[in-house]
Amino acid sequence: MKTFWKSIKITLAFCALLGVGYVLILWGVGSIAGPNGGRAAVVTENGRIVGAANVGQSFTKATYFWGRPSAVEYNGSGSGGSNKATTNPEYLDEVKARIDTFLTFHPYLLRQDVPSEMVTASGSGLDPDISPAGAYVQARRVAEARGLSEQTVRELIRQTIQKPWLGLFGTEKVNVLQLNVALDRLKPAAASETGTL
Repeated sequence: MKTFWKSIKITLAFCALLGVGYVLILWGVGSIAGPNGGRAAVVTENGRIVGAANVGQSFTKATYFWGRPSAVEYNGSGSGGSNKATTNPEYLDEVKARIDTFLTFHPYLLRQDVPSEMVTASGSGLDPDISPAGAYVQARRVAEARGLSEQTVRELIRQTIQKPWLGLFGTEKVNVLQLNVALDRLKPAAASETGTL
């Protein structure tokens, strides 16, 4: 019986240590070392919250740049991928449908020119960034929808490219929300085209 109670005490001690202590340690490290102290990087425009720069959101209007597809419909509480293998027939059908949709809005592209990131969801389903290539292929569509020159839109993309951390870690990326906010500052979308930002 003595061994039984000792086992219970050890189990409770480890539950407290690993179930509470470990979580608090990770939270503390994230609060200190994480970007934005582990909190959402809220973006405001004219005193109105338009989103969080570190959480992807859906943009569907032709006047805005689009981010990666989301397997969870950009639901932050249900973050995750589709868990379908790249050889799964359903997954392949989804990707083909996304490519067809992307080409409908970008008829100037060839099928092989569509960046894979624009038709495949990220592991979290909440990726806020796309590659510069993913932004540049959309420049013509956005420029035409906004009545801007394509060169002006390309320059805006160039200005919003984020370099790898310390020049070493990661790849160049473009934050879709920040790019769309900068686009609205440059030339606001027509009233009928707003609503996603």
